[in-house]
Amino acid sequence: MNVTARLASGVAEIPAEWWDACAGNGNPFVSHAFLSTLEDSGSVGGRSGWQPVPVVVDGADGAPVAVAPAYAKSHSQGEYVFDHAWADAWERAGGSYYPKLQIAAPFTPVPGPRLLLRDQDAAPALIAALEAVTDQHDLSSAHATFVSPDQVPAFEAAGWLIREGTQFHWRNEGYGSFDDFLSTLASRKRKAIRKERAAAVQGLEIRHLTGAQIGTREWEAFWTFYQDTGSRKWGRPYLTHSFFPLLGERMGDRLLLILAERDGVPIAGALNLIGADALYGRYWGATQEVPFLHFELCYYQAIDAAIARGLTSVEAGAQGEHKLTRGYAPVPTWSAHYIPNPGFRRAVADFLVRERAAVEMDQQFLERLTPFRKGG
Repeated sequence: MNVTARLASGVAEIPAEWWDACAGNGNPFVSHAFLSTLEDSGSVGGRSGWQPVPVVVDGADGAPVAVAPAYAKSHSQGEYVFDHAWADAWERAGGSYYPKLQIAAPFTPVPGPRLLLRDQDAAPALIAALEAVTDQHDLSSAHATFVSPDQVPAFEAAGWLIREGTQFHWRNEGYGSFDDFLSTLASRKRKAIRKERAAAVQGLEIRHLTGAQIGTREWEAFWTFYQDTGSRKWGRPYLTHSFFPLLGERMGDRLLLILAERDGVPIAGALNLIGADALYGRYWGATQEVPFLHFELCYYQAIDAAIARGLTSVEAGAQGEHKLTRGYAPVPTWSAHYIPNPGFRRAVADFLVRERAAVEMDQQFLERLTPFRKGG
């Protein structure tokens, strides 16, 4: 396939209207505003190990017909699809696994488009360009993580290896209220959730803030929450101090900050992004330990907000089987992997066949553990 493509030095180099004409407005994490904020805040680039190298296929009119949010990675952190064992095997065989090419929304385990297309017919050309970048720069591999299900066939048709994972999402079945949702659960589960919610908010005020309602005071409080969570989970937070207020400036109307306050002082918060049909829970933290408050802010308040906005789902991040008992059901997630070396590709392909069988068996087991009333 003859494809003329180019590497940009960052998303910020590409005019926002051109990028968003390809990205659309459904998923906020591939928008120009979100990805350029990561760059301008220093959360990617520099010494972060995420070097922005967006791949661009231009059309006859000079504007991109297809772009991919791509990064040269010198490690495997912040991806949530784990390939550390692959890296170790390749290094022990005498190869250099890093740098690799990562097609993703950094630090964001949210399924979405990874081939951003103004012209849907340009998908094969963009995939070919990603392969060419990998081959021409002698990279070990390319990885498109958390690929939206509708784009998986395009990668599969190009011969990329497909990997399956699991997340837990809440689905809005036309509920008019949280009580409508609770009515679909087994009696014991309804009682447990009501008890959790009452205990979590005792003595607290819960506030939902968006747009200009989120000011310097709120962002400083949330930065404290995020630092605490980040230091415990990853050793150091991925995002910089300036990321959050800058994101508020650029896409405040697509942010929902849920704060818990005691006597007017914020003690915990959860930051969500609002998509076209989903609420995406992303960051959480607290300065006081309150039983069940994490579940209240991240799961139950998110359901309240999704119902109020008529959104079809809540996606509350990676992992977390504890979400099952709170009405979040297992759903498959997908990634696609291009590995040029034939021997390494065969080894990874064999692993993925066995892994997928285990993942799908686990999903069937988890589905039986959901709290919804069984039968009629």
